Amino acid sequence: MAPKAVRSKQQAKGVVRTMTDEMMKSENRSVITAVGVFAVGVAFLHSSLAELLIPQ
Repeated sequence: MAPKAVRSKQQAKGVVRTMTDEMMKSENRSVITAVGVFAVGVAFLHSSLAELLIPQ
């Protein structure tokens, strides 16, 4: 009996890997930057450092 041919099946990418690949594309860089700046701004305003913005 002849040996069976080995077929390499490319594994499907996972959800996390697919999302990471999409986020790292250069065409999405401006969107990712905007979301990051927004997140930093919200974190700053939510922290106690936001009291520095209140005029005295």
